[in-house]
Amino acid sequence: MRRHLLLTAGTLMTAAVILAGCGESGSSGTAAPPSSASGAGCAPVAGDKLVVLTDDKKLQNTDNVVPAINKKASSPELIAALDKVSSALDTTKLIELNKAVDIDRKSSKAAATEFATANNLTAGITKGAGGNITVGAADFSENATLGELYGIALTAAGYNVKVQQIGNRELYEPALEKGDIDVVPEYAATLATFLAGKVDGKDAKDPSSPELDTTVANLKTYGDKVGLVFGQPSTAQDQNAFATTEAFATKYGLTTLSDLAAKCSGAATVLGGPAECPQRPKCQQGLTTTYNFQAGKFAALDAGGPLTKTGLKQGTISVGLVFSSDGALAAG
Repeated sequence: MRRHLLLTAGTLMTAAVILAGCGESGSSGTAAPPSSASGAGCAPVAGDKLVVLTDDKKLQNTDNVVPAINKKASSPELIAALDKVSSALDTTKLIELNKAVDIDRKSSKAAATEFATANNLTAGITKGAGGNITVGAADFSENATLGELYGIALTAAGYNVKVQQIGNRELYEPALEKGDIDVVPEYAATLATFLAGKVDGKDAKDPSSPELDTTVANLKTYGDKVGLVFGQPSTAQDQNAFATTEAFATKYGLTTLSDLAAKCSGAATVLGGPAECPQRPKCQQGLTTTYNFQAGKFAALDAGGPLTKTGLKQGTISVGLVFSSDGALAAG
């Protein structure tokens, strides 16, 4: 289960309670879309390589990786060390890290160590006052690897570091506030939404935005209220995205979601994703309202998981919801 809330509909009270907002996998099968599709559409094309279509109208919000820190544990040296990790990361490198763990079956620690060496991660890190630091991580491989990267940077800064996996956000965020853990790799838009729901309740306005500066400013506002501060966000994003096979994108001349809507709205196009996708503002509903994309059919599969990726590769769906940092998107 991942950390995304961006498929969820309804209030931010939901965001404060449901921590894997993409939902559980639906049963397989196809259904008519919420609104009718006209035109021929684009039939699925099987292929082994997946590509993400550019979200050129910014449907998704900015879920950039960002260090979240207990304010009492914070120091300029600690933040500077964590910022070294942020500056070394981008989405392509995060995809490669995830491939190393999820596909090549390396441990998160081994993948992080190799990345740190290849990217001179510890070069120039200033040693601080030292002391014990606990880095918490969520219970999925990407976050565990990011936690190990934070640990390497903080060790170089002179801290005695323990990296510990602590379940989902419902468990680790209160521990971060209390100081039971000191640092967590987080995701800007999702955490901002979570904190808004926690602080302001069911009537809170969504503080996340397609603009990173807006998301981070709102995140800092809510962080101040619960005793959290933040390092520099990286350019690496792990957020909802829509993928096709490379063969499909080449055949129909697609690079963006606007291309998909213009060329592939119609009966032959099959959209795959979690069962709740047709009603969710960051899934099919969003594709319709933001891009005027009309799928001919919807296949209820999973949220960026093996069912969706297999459906794409085997040519049973045209386009599917994935996560933008999935190791399956690695080049080559």
